[in-house]
Amino acid sequence: MRSGGSTVTDANRHERDLLAKAQARSALIGIVGLGYVGLPLAVEFAEAGYRVLGFDVTARVVDGINAGRSHVQDIPAARLATLVTAGKLSATTELARLKEPDLVAICVPTPLSKTRDPDVSFVAAATESVAASIRPGQAIVLQSTTYPGTTRELMLPALERGGLKVGTDFFLAFSPERVDPGNPRYNTHNTPKIVGGVTAACTRVVTALYQPAIETLVAVSSPEAAELVKLLENTFRSVNIGLVNEMAIVCDKLGVDVWEVIEAAATKPFGFMKFTPGPGVGGHCIPLDPHYLAWKMRSLNYRTRFIELAGEINAEMPEYWVEKVVAALNEQRKAVRGSTVLVAGVAYKKDIDDIRESPALDVIRLLQRLGAVVQYHDPFIAELHEDDTVLRSTPLTAATVRAADCVVIVTDHSALDYAMLAQEARAMVDTRHAIASRAKAR
Repeated sequence: MRSGGSTVTDANRHERDLLAKAQARSALIGIVGLGYVGLPLAVEFAEAGYRVLGFDVTARVVDGINAGRSHVQDIPAARLATLVTAGKLSATTELARLKEPDLVAICVPTPLSKTRDPDVSFVAAATESVAASIRPGQAIVLQSTTYPGTTRELMLPALERGGLKVGTDFFLAFSPERVDPGNPRYNTHNTPKIVGGVTAACTRVVTALYQPAIETLVAVSSPEAAELVKLLENTFRSVNIGLVNEMAIVCDKLGVDVWEVIEAAATKPFGFMKFTPGPGVGGHCIPLDPHYLAWKMRSLNYRTRFIELAGEINAEMPEYWVEKVVAALNEQRKAVRGSTVLVAGVAYKKDIDDIRESPALDVIRLLQRLGAVVQYHDPFIAELHEDDTVLRSTPLTAATVRAADCVVIVTDHSALDYAMLAQEARAMVDTRHAIASRAKAR
């Protein structure tokens, strides 16, 4: 007797097999997408004793990994090369090999379209590739940040199309990535991992397979709950950053030092969590994740007003700081047009090489539109490609700082010489309170 592609008497066989492979660490792990999420995950699985096969559509990435070269800042080349040499980790562009792994983790990008709607085309393409070669006894996990319902509504129908049944023949779950690039304390291994399976068996299988590689696993009742966990985390941050950014504007208009207010409020041992203002928000998570939730709720005829307002405030911060540059130049009786403005730091946060959604890019564009001659320095970003132009990082020397009419600190990299900046700059706009903070620390 068969039901949905499964023999009833063997209903639990694939679950038992995968649990045994997890116990013995004999499963083959497949990672689709070898970027800042996928490669660290692949390394953790390989170091836990599994064999790992990575998939990426970019031949340069695959060739580099197979040669032991890392393109992800958080993964040193020596760490990767050790695993490659030992035969624990390899990469391929051949998506037909997706039938080989016992676990397939999908870690592809989920950007927003120009209309700020979720673009799940990469997830859909990866799902179709898996569906084309899926076999009984595989577990599939989506890790890409997305709107609630993606796993069940988009992936599940495609994977069941051939007659296999979820929870019996294959196992499907959502487990959000929680990577914080450049964080010296928390990484893929020791950041608790959420797992929400389509069925209870899916959750058991995926949790067991991840267990050797991840320090703490947290099971939730469904993929929708897991999808919402990631959106809540970053919406929480977006809303609080929006609040403190608005407080910075309020304090500015009242003639009060917002940093003094924040530090004083942070002395309260309960009921207050410290957030700090800045030039806006960047990276793949905080600027994008709330839009996934807002989009989903619009489809249910509900407007997430609180979330949207925070997004508007954060998006307006680059313009606020450019106005501060205009005021600083006015103090010198200089027009913005023709003035040289040196932007210090363009990565979306300190000490990383990632410019995705960086507010520095908006600051640069706004200054250029006003006619400023914009230069930048960033120890992690050698070049910026904007439309048809290329900007190259300028050495941060006393001479280049003196030559600029105004310096704008946008990203507070640890390596910047803040004492020199304070001494040599003709005019300064410090969006991160970096100079005062470091002077206080000395």
